[in-house]
Amino acid sequence: QAPLRESGGGLVQAGGSLRLSCAASGSISSIYTMRWYRQAPGKQRELVTSITRSGGTYYGDFVKGRFTISRDNAKNTVFLQMNSLKPEDTAVYYCNADISSFSSERINYWGQGTQVTVSS
Repeated sequence: QAPLRESGGGLVQAGGSLRLSCAASGSISSIYTMRWYRQAPGKQRELVTSITRSGGTYYGDFVKGRFTISRDNAKNTVFLQMNSLKPEDTAVYYCNADISSFSSERINYWGQGTQVTVSS
C-alpha cells in the first residue's frame, strides 16, 4: 500500500471550491513537511504549498489568498482547501511528504495524484 493516498479531486466550475485530502499510512514514526504539487498537461510539476509539522506554511504566488493548507498530525493527514478556482488551476495534484518509520530514516514519498479540472 502506498504511504500517501490523495482524495477529493474532481470537476468544478470556475469560482468554485474543492478540498483535497492526503492520508499517510503504515508504520509511521514522524511526518515532517507535507506538500502539495501540481502538474498540468505539458508543464513541469510545481510546488503549490507546504506545511511544516509545527504549522509553518508556504504558498506559491499563484494561489495566495485562494488556497489554504492544513494538517491533522493525529490523523497523519494534510488538507488543501481550494477556493475561487480558475481554469488554470486544472492539473493533477500530488501529495508529497517526508516520513520516517520505525525501521527507516526520513524518506520522501509521493502520492498517486488526484485530478482537478476547473471548467470555464
